Amino acid sequence: MALRIAFFSAQYPPHMGGIENFTQNLARALGNRGHAVTVVTNDTNSIGAGWACEDGFDVLRLPCVPLVDGRLPLPKPSAVRRELLKELSAREFDGVLVNARFYPHSLLGMKIARARGLAPLVLDHGSAYLSFSNPLLDPCVRIYEHVMTALGKRYKPRYFGISHKSVEWLRTFGIEAEGVISNSIDAAEFRECASRRDFRAELELDEDDFLVAFVGRLIPEKGISSIIEASRNCELISRRAVFALAGDGPLADEVKAAEGPNLRWVGRLGKNDVSALLQQSDALCLPSRSEGFSTTLLEAGACGCPAVVTDIGGARELIPDEHYGTIIQSREAAAVISALAFVADNRSVLLEQSQNCRRQVDGKFSWDKSALQVEEYLTK
Repeated sequence: MALRIAFFSAQYPPHMGGIENFTQNLARALGNRGHAVTVVTNDTNSIGAGWACEDGFDVLRLPCVPLVDGRLPLPKPSAVRRELLKELSAREFDGVLVNARFYPHSLLGMKIARARGLAPLVLDHGSAYLSFSNPLLDPCVRIYEHVMTALGKRYKPRYFGISHKSVEWLRTFGIEAEGVISNSIDAAEFRECASRRDFRAELELDEDDFLVAFVGRLIPEKGISSIIEASRNCELISRRAVFALAGDGPLADEVKAAEGPNLRWVGRLGKNDVSALLQQSDALCLPSRSEGFSTTLLEAGACGCPAVVTDIGGARELIPDEHYGTIIQSREAAAVISALAFVADNRSVLLEQSQNCRRQVDGKFSWDKSALQVEEYLTK
């Protein structure tokens, strides 16, 4: 049965991030399964508030004030916003899916669902408090999260996590989630889209050099300082380990200043170059503080690039044991160094991890499967 689905997400492309990619890909998959999808988001990048048809479904961008580079968009009251919401209210929906529980935009989605007699499905993407790497702001953000979550509970939503870590995290707010709606990837398409760029040649690496990739925003929560420290360690230098950091963010200048023979910044990469880098790398290093379900982990797995990663959201799903990758219990450089030194010395272990992590992603994660999960929950 074809459903009319409203999908509320505070951020959406061209704004870049994990939630944005998740929303776009899941909306496409739901559309491919015959459902009529309407994505409701914010005009974080000032491309113009209003309606658009993208990827075969409707996208409504509402006027907003894009605080913190669009990471915290707030509603911008205006006649345009009121008119757009009036047009949205005239539409009929069979189900409402809401990304995250703590944005004003999330409350809007819950309110619209309840006005139609629907229980909104709220999907949590976190496994720790939202952080802006600001010692003054972050404690206020924690209070804000609890207040917004309490406001959301008034709409009696059905809660889900994007990973088992997210399900566990929701208990911090007294919420027992009904299940998981997983992040995913089109693994074959991601492999095939790789550019012809030869990173090993650009970095002037020998065949035996051990290339370690990082892909993500250059922010403290991603463990950038641990990677920089690890790149200077004699244990890894003696094993000819070279770190290639792909991304941009507040720590870009710090990364540039740390560049040397064993650490290189390759800039912010598009999808095609990320695929090429991961397929040419020996390992992925991701010592993050928290992730809901890391897209980079899925991309690395699709490319057969084993991960050395902290116990973040998605890690246990992709790495059930040491035959699929390496989960470290600390973000500190010592843990990163020890894990990378071990796999650099044991290439047969690395090869087994490569084969298994690719098989795991190919067999268990696809956007069609995630869309099917949404269907099942909406029709329960």
